[in-house]
Amino acid sequence: MILFVFEGEKREPALFKAIERLFFKDGQHIVCSFGNNIYELYQRLTALDDSGDIVSVLRETYADSPESPFAEDTRSSDFSEIYLIFDYDFQNRNITLEEMNSQIAQMLDMFDNETDNGKLYINYPMVEAIRYTKRLPDSEYCTYKVSRQQCSEASFKCIADSFSDYKSLDFLTFDARRTSTEREAASRAENWRLVQEQNVTKANYLCTGSLAIPEEKETIAQKEIFTAQLQKFVLPEGYVSILSAFPLFLFDYFPNRNPLQLGE
Repeated sequence: MILFVFEGEKREPALFKAIERLFFKDGQHIVCSFGNNIYELYQRLTALDDSGDIVSVLRETYADSPESPFAEDTRSSDFSEIYLIFDYDFQNRNITLEEMNSQIAQMLDMFDNETDNGKLYINYPMVEAIRYTKRLPDSEYCTYKVSRQQCSEASFKCIADSFSDYKSLDFLTFDARRTSTEREAASRAENWRLVQEQNVTKANYLCTGSLAIPEEKETIAQKEIFTAQLQKFVLPEGYVSILSAFPLFLFDYFPNRNPLQLGE
């Protein structure tokens, strides 16, 4: 059993449902939403000291919900793999940027292995990063960045909406109210391939300066990406290089290095 933990309750599950349909041919997955940001998750986890884990926090989150996927004694060790996808959200003004970066670094150290505590992936600055592209493919994608001030003055969702040729996530997701055609499914799969190629190449460019698919997946590990974001954009400029976690998760998850072979 594989557990997927998302920050939000709408966009992330919709994206995962598309991934599940297109690329996961079998297997059992539990999908749940924390419903709050990674900094709240950090506070909840540290409050447990060494007595709990991510599933302990989620059980508490779902305590009053009839839809809880967890039994009272469920723990992280009951899952073969755990993946978490959360937003950097560096426009958050409730904590300082220094505290924010310290907490993210600790979370990436804590959640660095999907078969242990879990593996964390970060959207920069948030889930809408996956939509911050012109019509696919976008040859300028590697240059896109956004400042903390811009994200404070207007939601990044609105920023992405005004920038992108895609005015919703429909180019990647499916309408749950109707049965999609094979042609629509093929179109979504191709868009995911292009989005993955753009994000993987950009992550490698961020980490190494090479505008290519990395030879080794570890080159663009989440800690490497976070360190590069801090050194090259966040600390000197107050920006982040826009990057989506979902395509990077796919690149890690499937055995083939080349995104053209996604899911094979």
